[in-house]
Amino acid sequence: MKKLILSAALLLTISGSPTLKADPAYKVIASAVQRGSFVYIYNEKGSQIGTIPGGSGPKDGLVGYTGSTVSVRRGSFVYIYNANGSQISTVPAGN
Repeated sequence: MKKLILSAALLLTISGSPTLKADPAYKVIASAVQRGSFVYIYNEKGSQIGTIPGGSGPKDGLVGYTGSTVSVRRGSFVYIYNANGSQISTVPAGN
């Protein structure tokens, strides 16, 4: 159930922004890596394009990423960020 909720939230986030690619400031997320208590976002050239706090709890940290979003669990919520590291959504994490 947890994966289904997160997947639906990511789908909603992506499909809710049909003009995102037309934006000149649009950046593609090629990877997201957690190091310590931070998640670093990289573009297709390997350049860092954003940083997100990853949390410090036992279940906290990087949940996953797509080409336009990064999901990080902190406490009982999953926070969804864009390529710039700006928070765009929050969903309950479940168990």
